[in-house]
Amino acid sequence: MAEDWSAELRRAAAYVEAHAADFEQRWAQWLRIPSISADPAHRPDLERAADWLLEQFRGLGLTAEKIPTAGAPLVYAESPPVQGAPTALVYGHYDVQPAEPIQAWESPPFEPTRRNGAMYARGATDDKGQLLTHLWSTEAWLRAVGRLPVQLKFLIEGEEEIGSSHLEQFLRDRPQRAVCDCVVISDGAQFGPDQPAICYGLRGIAYYELRLKGPKRDLHSGSFGGTVTNPANALAQMLAGLVDERGRIQIPGFYDDVTPLSAEERERLASLPFDEEKFLADLGVSGATGEEGYTLLERRWARPTFDIHGLWSGYQGEGAKTVLPAEAGAKFSFRLVPYQDPAKITLGLRQRLQELCPPGIQMELLETHGTPAVLAPVESPYVQAAVRAIQQAFGRPPVFIREGGSIPIVAAFQQAFPIPVLLVGWGQDDDNTHAPNERLRLVDFHRGIQASIYLWAELALAFPRH
Repeated sequence: MAEDWSAELRRAAAYVEAHAADFEQRWAQWLRIPSISADPAHRPDLERAADWLLEQFRGLGLTAEKIPTAGAPLVYAESPPVQGAPTALVYGHYDVQPAEPIQAWESPPFEPTRRNGAMYARGATDDKGQLLTHLWSTEAWLRAVGRLPVQLKFLIEGEEEIGSSHLEQFLRDRPQRAVCDCVVISDGAQFGPDQPAICYGLRGIAYYELRLKGPKRDLHSGSFGGTVTNPANALAQMLAGLVDERGRIQIPGFYDDVTPLSAEERERLASLPFDEEKFLADLGVSGATGEEGYTLLERRWARPTFDIHGLWSGYQGEGAKTVLPAEAGAKFSFRLVPYQDPAKITLGLRQRLQELCPPGIQMELLETHGTPAVLAPVESPYVQAAVRAIQQAFGRPPVFIREGGSIPIVAAFQQAFPIPVLLVGWGQDDDNTHAPNERLRLVDFHRGIQASIYLWAELALAFPRH
């Protein structure tokens, strides 16, 4: 017979309410550390962020260690096994995106600021705030109850924003450390304000940098324009050649492995309470584009896409300078759907760019990182336990959604272990993830803690002791 956790849940929930201000204060401490993984100059800050987290785990009496890698360290912690109960592994990351453009922030990106009912700082929602909801729920159980209903493991990295390569290596080399019954990840968003969600699909990514070189030096555009190939012109033409006017990506074999959306899934997505006009208005745009024949949600969550992230070439200063630049470059990526292989995409992309590259240009294509998409079944006792936990904390059941973004390590977990991954995000679409003025609503932060408290009990109830 399953154990009744009602009294323990009340004590843990009361602890969270009593320590809400302390949780926010410690969250702000962590947010002040500029743990930017993309910039080597911030390597000491990555170490500081890992040390801060390690101290929190050890303060709760968990077995914890900082594991060195060739890049940022991993932080691993675990509670004692619980006889007859499952083991849940919480994954998260302490690294954050660069804060540029700094001038667009209303308050400094690494000076956490509370305003409009939210915490504003780089990393507030991605992923420091969301990760801490599970740490604080663990604290509530251990401090208020003295034990956990399940065994918990934490595996936290500092390189999620740059591809998770060293964590993937860790999973290959030391898989026994991550053995568990399910993985819990909070690094995403709800469907909307006060509408929690469980995500069952993530798009993958293939990210590149293209560098073009033309003449050995910048030239006068009047003297040489129309004779020497302009790398900036070539870059624009080549990137434009990767997608057609119908939104279809023009790479050999790109759609070979794309599985069409089923009628049932299209119906499920169409049934979600999505207001397209409000969505676009909130973004400050008057319309949307994308692949023909698909709704906005389908294009956003379940179809592959191409986007340019950065462009550089020529003169960027004040006034005019008639220069024919010697070099040009771009950063861009493809979001992938289930069964697309990033390695296969790279082969097709290289072929297509070589076809588009004009005479007089030397082309270099750099593959930055790639990860396949994930699609998970929604019917399992673990998912249903998450449904019940979220409903108790938020006062309404979650909806099932897909997500257009990528969490590289999810695919690695599913390749290493045939286990469910619970993607339960507490953020919002307008939290400005990866952009200036990143935030996490305080009400979502605290409800996330409560949902995590219930989740550990629901997992134990779903798998009673024998």
